[in-house]
Amino acid sequence: MRTKIIKTPISHSASSPSDCDQLNHDSQFYLSSILAPYPEKTTRFSRNPQKHCAHTNTMFFQNLARQNDIGANCYLLETSDSNIVLDSGMHPKEEGIDALPAHHELPPHSVDAIVLSHAHLDHAGTIPVLMRDQQDAPLYLTQPTADLAKALLHNSVNVMQHKRLELGITEYPLYGHRELDRLATRWEPKSYLTPWKINRDTKLTFHDAGHILGSAGVMVESDNKRIFYTGDIQFEDQTLITGARFPEEHVDTLIVETTRGASPRRPDYDRDEEEQRLLKAILDTLERGGSALIPVFAMGKTQEVLTMIHKFKTAGLLPEKTPVYMGGLSTKMTLLFDDLSDSTSRKVPDFKILEDMDINTGSKKHKGAPITYRPGSIFCLSSGMMSENTTSNIFAQTFISNPKNSLLFVGYADPETPGGIIRQTRRGDIVKLSKDQPPVVLDCPVEIFDFSGHATRDAILDYILKIKPNQVFLVHGDSPALEWFQQQISQKLPQTECVIPTPGKKYTL
Repeated sequence: MRTKIIKTPISHSASSPSDCDQLNHDSQFYLSSILAPYPEKTTRFSRNPQKHCAHTNTMFFQNLARQNDIGANCYLLETSDSNIVLDSGMHPKEEGIDALPAHHELPPHSVDAIVLSHAHLDHAGTIPVLMRDQQDAPLYLTQPTADLAKALLHNSVNVMQHKRLELGITEYPLYGHRELDRLATRWEPKSYLTPWKINRDTKLTFHDAGHILGSAGVMVESDNKRIFYTGDIQFEDQTLITGARFPEEHVDTLIVETTRGASPRRPDYDRDEEEQRLLKAILDTLERGGSALIPVFAMGKTQEVLTMIHKFKTAGLLPEKTPVYMGGLSTKMTLLFDDLSDSTSRKVPDFKILEDMDINTGSKKHKGAPITYRPGSIFCLSSGMMSENTTSNIFAQTFISNPKNSLLFVGYADPETPGGIIRQTRRGDIVKLSKDQPPVVLDCPVEIFDFSGHATRDAILDYILKIKPNQVFLVHGDSPALEWFQQQISQKLPQTECVIPTPGKKYTL
């Protein structure tokens, strides 16, 4: 049952730190009243002593997502001496309490460690809520993920504050800026391939996942068993980030993403040719006097596309003076990518986007002013799915009705988002990008390119067949994707137990 959203009159002047903290205090009180079925404690207490004294060799896995899809990713792994939570995301299609994982399944102070695989909202968005409830648990992540996640979560606070005021979602914000800074003192960055122990019998190791800067899979070793959680994976080199470097030895249990399980890649796909196809679309647009809008995710896709554009210009394939615009959260994230350029394996290790490219980030006189249209330009604007009130959505309102322009998608767009709706709309038809704005005519060419940060289903299946796990848990995919993997594994590894984990159910490892 969905939580009823109560609209209450809120002062629109609540922008000072004290006002924001008061909003967060109110939200925490509201959350605690409906999420915590346990008595409030005024002092810290130890975890269940019987569980650890028994020292049983039985291990368990539990899916803490509320449904099997790509949303609020969160998983519990129980070893003989440790409870470990893997990721804690926010569901992009839900609001308020419905966007949270099932944290109420975890008694307060019951978790020994939290692991964050990478800094995307569907994996990191509710980390502060989980850490508030689990005050004994440090957060383990890579250093790049720590820097990117901090920026992402502070931006999320601003978004939630806006939604509280505009939509009346009284439980927002789920956490505040000051609380986030306090919780970050419990973050413990770890390097790739450098094992560390939690408690006596459990060891963890990060492995580069190749998805975005700092992304990691984690190997958990306990009681002579090896459990590997992939997080989000990309085995192939991208334009900037190199591919995953995962262990290839046998593991007992594999917890693996299945994002592209229902989307086979065309057999003749070649990344270099795909880049040339994007280049041609841009050149054709410039030749007819228009501009190209490339909706991008602020973290990962922005930096990949800008690196492509730099490569085109350096090779003399794109006019050097072609203006490139970037907007939204992308600018802050790109600055972090540049600062962390030596922290992760990269195909162009010395390249710094904001130093080595001439990028326009909006008005130089008025910080935060909207980006204005200019013919003969490339606009790389977030968000990638053109969600309402984002820079790419607002810019598209007057952009897509100009036949000289082009709209170039370089990543996934959920069918229910404005970007997804545009991709299903025929040229000449009207499309509604925002409930607050009138529909507009789609009269510019729309093209879709495959530069996914997720591995293909065949590449993931090849990895599963190589390591031959005894047990596989299929996560992070919609039903057709999960079912494709289950069918393939059942046929090709009949001795492997293959499970689509029911949310809330515990499975023995």
